[in-house]
Amino acid sequence: MITLDEASPIPPFEQIREQIGDLIRAGELGPGQRLPSIRQLAGDLRVAAGTVARAYSELETAGLIQTSRATGARVRDGQGLAGDMRRAAMQFVATAQGNSLSLEDALGAIRSQWRQE
Repeated sequence: MITLDEASPIPPFEQIREQIGDLIRAGELGPGQRLPSIRQLAGDLRVAAGTVARAYSELETAGLIQTSRATGARVRDGQGLAGDMRRAAMQFVATAQGNSLSLEDALGAIRSQWRQE
């Protein structure tokens, strides 16, 4: 399900976050579907548990998953437009940061696109 490119300059937690997010957006992971435990995925990918925990935390902040001690990590039920906007914003921010864009440059890109619509 998830693979890491060890030669990539993208940190492992970002690769995990991006791949799980893509699977959710593509509908390959549906609402309520359980994700592997942090320890299980970390073992499968041969990374530190903290790496997976960080990816899961960012996915939860983006509204894509929810976590609890009782049920683990699960794909969050659809959030409508608000959830779509959060996911788009998360993806935009990750891309901007991955390309070392400043906040001002990123906001400038949004303003420029807004005017074109």
